[in-house]
Amino acid sequence: MFDVVIVGAGPVGLFMGALLLQRGHQVRILERRSSRSDSSRAIGIHPPALAELARAGVAGQLIAAGVHIHQGVAYSQRRMVARLAFDGDPAFPIILAVPQTVTETVLEKTVMDLDPAAIVRGADVHHVVDDFRSVRVAADSARGALEFRARLVVAADGAHSSIRQRILPHLPSRSYPDCYIMGDFADATGHGTDAVLYLEPDGIVESFPLPGGVRRWVVRLGSPDQGTTAAGLAKLIGDRTGEVPDAGSNTMLSAFEVRSRLAARMVHGRVVLLGDAAHEISPIGGQGMNLGWLDAAQLAPIMDASFGGSDVGRLLDRFEKSRRKAARRASRQAGLNMALGRPLPPAAMEARNKLFAGVLELPSVAGLVERRFTMR
Repeated sequence: MFDVVIVGAGPVGLFMGALLLQRGHQVRILERRSSRSDSSRAIGIHPPALAELARAGVAGQLIAAGVHIHQGVAYSQRRMVARLAFDGDPAFPIILAVPQTVTETVLEKTVMDLDPAAIVRGADVHHVVDDFRSVRVAADSARGALEFRARLVVAADGAHSSIRQRILPHLPSRSYPDCYIMGDFADATGHGTDAVLYLEPDGIVESFPLPGGVRRWVVRLGSPDQGTTAAGLAKLIGDRTGEVPDAGSNTMLSAFEVRSRLAARMVHGRVVLLGDAAHEISPIGGQGMNLGWLDAAQLAPIMDASFGGSDVGRLLDRFEKSRRKAARRASRQAGLNMALGRPLPPAAMEARNKLFAGVLELPSVAGLVERRFTMR
């Protein structure tokens, strides 16, 4: 009998496991994949999440490994439109850019240092049964059938969560008219550590620095990607921005469409949905992973109190309301980010950009925008 079984060894599941292990609880983290992915994937860590990672003792390693983004710069048709400093948080006046594979490596080491047996890879969970006293978790693996019992189960198995699909089989999703392709290339732009938005009539191009002289490019497409190559993406970036990455330096290429899905409840008996399993939002803005970490940070002390015998009904109710509110706010912000990047006729684009630049000169407005972009 474990205190908690966590399904999913991505950044959110690993962080949840680390928090519970640090509190002395018996934890198993079940992961379908037999090994970690080496793809960069999610890269942005915002100040509120950095604060929680710091409390868990892992922020320092990530801060040392990542790029510190102090400002965002917007261009349009080769001219600068506006700048926005990310300096509103006195403790962490940055957005940290670090590849997800590095983040997972740091979090996994933290977990393994606390309990070398905590992570079980190659375990494909197919059954979760809550009998009101404990939860039985059944999984398949290369070694045969596995079964675990726990006082609580946390589903941190991502936007395609099989556990959420069983608990909430008819949870609706919202689709958006936005499709993107992204890739990582050697950085020859001269933009240093700035995040850059190119607000172009044919659609936005976003650009973020990564460690090792690499830059992430994200391009809005007019329709779902049909197999764009690294050379094709480099040409598309060049056509819109004038910056042409070296296609031969590409290390990651991925296309995605956007949808959102928000569960009305995260707590279902002894099973809790966490992160993308509970609230899938657009990746534009980079808030999803951070949202999951903040879920975990708020949930861990409630679990701790529950295992100590406390009545946590009111705490869980506040947790549900607080995290649903945060998810709705993040989803709205992601929607605004996508709207900012949609195509406009050149004249309308120029007028919109002038208005955008003008309002950002107002300190109160700039502060509000900075808080929204950094999740504060």
